[in-house]
Amino acid sequence: TQMEAAGIKFYNSTGTTQEGMALLKSVGINTIRLRVWVNPADGYNNTADVVAKAVRAKNLGMRILIDFHYSDTWADPGKQTKPTAWATQDFATLKISLAGHTTAVLTALHDNNILPEWVQVGNETNNGMLWPEGRASTNMANFAQMISAGFDAVKAVFPAAKVIVHISNGYDNSLFRWMFDGLKANGAKYDVIGMSMYPTTTNWKTYNTQCYANMNDMVSRYGKEVMIVEAGMSWDDATDCNTFLTDLIAKTKAVTANKGLGVLYWEPEACNNWQGYSLGAFDNSCKPTAAMNAFSK
Repeated sequence: TQMEAAGIKFYNSTGTTQEGMALLKSVGINTIRLRVWVNPADGYNNTADVVAKAVRAKNLGMRILIDFHYSDTWADPGKQTKPTAWATQDFATLKISLAGHTTAVLTALHDNNILPEWVQVGNETNNGMLWPEGRASTNMANFAQMISAGFDAVKAVFPAAKVIVHISNGYDNSLFRWMFDGLKANGAKYDVIGMSMYPTTTNWKTYNTQCYANMNDMVSRYGKEVMIVEAGMSWDDATDCNTFLTDLIAKTKAVTANKGLGVLYWEPEACNNWQGYSLGAFDNSCKPTAAMNAFSK
């Protein structure tokens, strides 16, 4: 919606304009992942915007993953900034706010007959979220309670939705063991371990091999399903990216006991250096590159 408002149009391989989600579906994507911000300055990714995009995805017959950042802007390993409205809240109140926000957004989706299959409680929470109270390295117990508060809120609206805890660097087994050992020790409730994968043309083979081993370790160590919720490579390395994705998808399908759920690209439609992001899979004319062929094999 933000790209459309900026006048960007998307084109299929024949050069015909096509709505973005429909174009993604046409090249093999079956799931749309939507980020949620609490009170973003420009309104994009707030509840109303997320619902509007989810309605589009549903009408196309696509599956939906909702990604709560619990921030007014991007949350990632380097920043987990509390929403302005929650800035002065103590830990107990933060948990209430987190649960209330989760409930409100999911209820709005429910009221529009949207049934997300997966819900992320936090985005790339390598060191927790809602800092400093939820910083995992200083208070894993607090972070675990936040995860469980989100889990309970999700299940109250959508009992069948699977709750994801997402951290980056899916090749880094020591990071994942540290995080999920800590969450287990503190009784956190969740269903799926989510990973990001952003290799380069020179290291993707090594990273994919390590990621495959890590996925299997997560399955055996914690009994959880795993999902690559973000993957990407520079848009102009499309051939290498296609090979990387094809291999990563094959490895995810081969995870023990069919517990590898899928691979999602982030953010494929980011074309022509949209907001300075160069890891999309559309070219400068806003057409899908060869990288996207990995999803239709």
